[in-house]
Amino acid sequence: MTPHQAHEHHHARRWAILAFLGLAQLMVVLDATVVNIAMPTIQHALNFSNADRQWIITAYSLAFGSLLFLGGRLSDVLGRKATLIVGLTGFAVASAIGGASTSFTMLIIARAIQGAFGAVLAPAALAMLSTIFTDAKERATAFSVYGAIASSGAALGLLLGGFLTQYASWRWTLFVNLIFAAVTLAGTLILLVHSRSEHHGSLDLPSTLLVSAGLFGVVYGLSDAANRAVNAFTNHTSVPTLAAAFTNASTLVPLLLGVALVGVFVWRQRRMAHPMLPLSVVTDRTRGGAFLSIFLSAIGMFAVFLFLTYYLQDTLGFSPVAAGVAFLPMPAVIAVVAIVTSTRLLPKVGPRPLMSLGMVISALGMFYFTYLSTQGHYVSHVLPGLVVTALGMGLIFAPAMNVATYRVNPNDAGVASATVNVAQQIGGSIGTALLNTVAVSTTASMIASHAAATPAFAARALVHGYTTSFWWAMAIFLVGGLVAITVLPKGRLAPQSPSVDAVVV
Repeated sequence: MTPHQAHEHHHARRWAILAFLGLAQLMVVLDATVVNIAMPTIQHALNFSNADRQWIITAYSLAFGSLLFLGGRLSDVLGRKATLIVGLTGFAVASAIGGASTSFTMLIIARAIQGAFGAVLAPAALAMLSTIFTDAKERATAFSVYGAIASSGAALGLLLGGFLTQYASWRWTLFVNLIFAAVTLAGTLILLVHSRSEHHGSLDLPSTLLVSAGLFGVVYGLSDAANRAVNAFTNHTSVPTLAAAFTNASTLVPLLLGVALVGVFVWRQRRMAHPMLPLSVVTDRTRGGAFLSIFLSAIGMFAVFLFLTYYLQDTLGFSPVAAGVAFLPMPAVIAVVAIVTSTRLLPKVGPRPLMSLGMVISALGMFYFTYLSTQGHYVSHVLPGLVVTALGMGLIFAPAMNVATYRVNPNDAGVASATVNVAQQIGGSIGTALLNTVAVSTTASMIASHAAATPAFAARALVHGYTTSFWWAMAIFLVGGLVAITVLPKGRLAPQSPSVDAVVV
């Protein structure tokens, strides 16, 4: 089938394809949080230490974050359908291994393999979406759905993880991916056809190694900072501080090395006739503003999922299922706002006012959470902040997902889509390291100032750590608002004029 025939075929089935691509994205996003609530149960079943438990999350994020550009370029070179099939199959096999794990080592290996195939899967799904939906109104609707999934999937992961852990087994937090993957794979095989562009690039192994090693160093360094602070607090070896966490050699060396390798990668891309990541993908003002907005909002959004999960269970005494249900208003509001924003508002006013307003509203949600206390109640202290934050997220993510691949060369759609995921993943990793270290160090300092701290005082110190992190998250969202209003161009988006004969599917 020629590229033109493939495009027409996919366009006729575009809404059904959207449903399956959305399911694939949901599976990838869910897996970043679905095991969080099950963590105590997994730790008891496999008998590993508190110091080791963070690797269940870190193994996934390390592999996912460091291999995204490789996955994006694979979809450009091999075609979307082939890459989706490889990603879905590998993710399902890794999930089966993880669910059947009989040791901590086996589970960590499975999680790393999951992350690697997730890095193949996610850019291919978004790239397919960006090349199929070319009409402005239909594109807005498609990306509003996709953006809602991307921004609310983590909350849904907490809900699903709670139900599966409490009513089935922690193993089903991984086995459930077999169902998602099987349904999505069936849709991929039935609905998509393979076609190759006459003008496709190569994998460029040196650039692939540079950017993968660089991103690995960055994500590893950031993860090490957070883990070091948590371990110092848990084991009472010292009072962790933000400066100590980020200046330790085990954090600083991989972080600086990673940044240096990414710098060499950028230098190489500037000199190549056919770069792996054409710099025009990120230097375009519209797309660059979207990438920065996704990056900053991912940093701030981390605080909501992490600290509210702890607050609901440890402070308010919620069960895993109740904690998951408590997050339900967030994805519901995000979905509604995202659809209205992309279909009605984005075509009329453009991305800048929507995304900058979304950042400010999200900052207000963080401000509300700074008033959490040990005597708080869900309806009065948590729910309003969730709704406000969800309103802001809906205004940010749906337009950002849309414009991040706006008017990009179809042959570079995969690597542009990978950049979206890199921005979100690296932002989340920074959020993990920064905000978790802030919370732990604040709590430890408060407890250290009282030699005979009572359990009630320790509980207040714990919540004080959360609220301090919410202050930081509020500041990050305000910076995001400033970036959106200064970097993104004024006005509405110009119509796209895609080159159909260049589409790789």
